[in-house]
Amino acid sequence: MVLLLHNPQATADALSILRSGDNFNLYVIFMLVAVLYIYFSEGKKKNWGGIAAGLSLYMIHWFVEIINAIIQHVSGHALWTVPAGTAYLIFVGVGIELSLMFSIAGLAVSKLLPDDPKEKMFGIPKPLAIGIGNAALASIIEVFLVYTQSFVWVWEWWNAFTVFIFVYIPFFVVACYAYYWKPKKQRNVILIMAIVDVVLIIIFGALGWI
Repeated sequence: MVLLLHNPQATADALSILRSGDNFNLYVIFMLVAVLYIYFSEGKKKNWGGIAAGLSLYMIHWFVEIINAIIQHVSGHALWTVPAGTAYLIFVGVGIELSLMFSIAGLAVSKLLPDDPKEKMFGIPKPLAIGIGNAALASIIEVFLVYTQSFVWVWEWWNAFTVFIFVYIPFFVVACYAYYWKPKKQRNVILIMAIVDVVLIIIFGALGWI
């Protein structure tokens, strides 16, 4: 029998503010402009590898959030929810602030990457080590978040280890390797991921599942 780790009220609270403008705050506009400034600055520097790292992580972020929202519809509870503390809840498990943060997380991590992807760290390729290390750091930060009222792990079996394996390792390891891909591969992979996300949003949005 699978038990809920937290009070199911967290799901109801999240759904009550889903895509509601009641809590909107103008700081979101500042955050959006800050993200645009960062990407425009990197584009002017022709840092296409960093931009690819940022966008690849962001596309995976959206895919994961869509799946989490679908799980909520099918089972009645998502793996994680954001029941409070956001100016705008996009999907049941992600507010606008978290989404904007993830939009630049991959770009930020790319600043740690070496010029040579074959360079070693702890006996393994440094990009892989950096990706795993940042995935572990993100998982630890999420442990602290669940002690607030703004972020809830709903199911008993969903925890720091599962989020590390199924969410943050794909986020950061793909971002670290996307940095080194050839420009054509960067464009194609990011475009395919974006199309998948958009198609899923259109289909499951029309069905009222997300």
